[in-house]
Amino acid sequence: MNFVGRRDAADVQENGENKKQHEVKKEQDEKKEEDINNSNNKDDQYSSSSSPRGVLETPPLGSSDSDNSSISSSDDRSSNFASSPSGELSQGVYWKNIFDQIKRRSMRRLSSIPLLRYEMILPKNIRRILSKNRSAEEEANDSDDIPKPSWRNFSYGELVEATDNFSPDKLIGQGGHADVYKGRLSDGQVVAVKKITKQEKNDEDKVDDFLSELGIIAHINHPNAAKLIGYSSDGGLYLVLQYLHHGSLGSLIHGSEERLDWDIRYKVAAGIAEGLLYLHCECPKRIIHRDITASNILLTEDYEPQISDFGLAKWLPEKWVHHVVSPIEGTFGYMAREYFMHGIVNEKTDVFAFGVLLLELITGRRAVDSYRKSLVLWAKPLLQKNNIKEIADPRLGDDYDVVEMKRAMFTALCCLHHLPDIRPNMKKVVQLLRGENAPVEMKQKSMGGRALMFSDEYTSTHYLQDLNRHMELVME
Repeated sequence: MNFVGRRDAADVQENGENKKQHEVKKEQDEKKEEDINNSNNKDDQYSSSSSPRGVLETPPLGSSDSDNSSISSSDDRSSNFASSPSGELSQGVYWKNIFDQIKRRSMRRLSSIPLLRYEMILPKNIRRILSKNRSAEEEANDSDDIPKPSWRNFSYGELVEATDNFSPDKLIGQGGHADVYKGRLSDGQVVAVKKITKQEKNDEDKVDDFLSELGIIAHINHPNAAKLIGYSSDGGLYLVLQYLHHGSLGSLIHGSEERLDWDIRYKVAAGIAEGLLYLHCECPKRIIHRDITASNILLTEDYEPQISDFGLAKWLPEKWVHHVVSPIEGTFGYMAREYFMHGIVNEKTDVFAFGVLLLELITGRRAVDSYRKSLVLWAKPLLQKNNIKEIADPRLGDDYDVVEMKRAMFTALCCLHHLPDIRPNMKKVVQLLRGENAPVEMKQKSMGGRALMFSDEYTSTHYLQDLNRHMELVME
């Protein structure tokens, strides 16, 4: 009996210890699950607010992007793609280091942005992991929003052959950040090869900008946006784009003796407006181009405009009012005051640039002439007076639609207001150019006799002073 009693007591003690161990284990499991959930929530917050370059982002490694939102904390800022490599690394070793960081530290962020498909860039093992992490629902959303890019990864040898070793004779465009060459692929397709230069930037910044531009283009699918054929990171950074026979709008307006008829000009204006409306409102990501200029508008064979060069484009999170960026980059004469003075970027930045572009189409003049005179300042009094005869391109003569000309002038004036909040959004701009919700006889709105573009507090003199100050900063 005593033996049985001792055994029962031992059993009770053992059961109590087991129960206690079970409760401890349960508490540990619950704590572990809570930690995982917190980590997931933190990652989800990051993924919902990271920019398209977040596709290949790593957490901050002691450096930060120069772009900061006025309403965001430093934790929300996009980090640089990789830390600076030590010493001189070859292209292959440098890219290997980058992908190693992606593999170790960015796996969750890679899988959290299904719209950006970089499978053509990433190694096979990462591709397999991404495919497992992507849910069926995400797959369905991907196919609905954006077709999977079919970009081709070109070798350096293919690009050398296509452009005759980047012959100067093949050079069709040159800017501060890239050179563009006309090329012919082995299958006979004519392409434009954009060679990223950006000599003032180091290698990791170049890669960061390159991937950012690819991330922007990954979201774009519209008739009025340039078409990407492929890319290359072999021996440099290259984008291969669809070649358009007519080249840029700037070359036709300012570099050709042939007259560009008004119906084509108006068609181009309407197409650019549609493209910007798509970027701002209808694209899966809210994109600000930042460099809408005549030279960045390409024309198809039937003069359909395509917005190109997304090298300065910025992705703006849905709830952000604006970005504050540094350094300030763009083309002098197209930049709104709040941008070139304070670095503030949002949709109204593109709206102002579109207004300048409209003036170029109307007048045939450059945004800034050889005497550094602003087209906006020259056109202001003529827009105030609705003076079509004086403002219209002399090469047009009287061969233009008066109603369309008035619409274009009125729309340009609205877009060029110095206060961004008063400028129309691109949806309203498209409506104005179409003649929707607007009278045929458009009279310029005024503020006590002053044009809509300037208020009593901010005059054309102030605007000129701001422009001159900005030019001084550029020349420093």
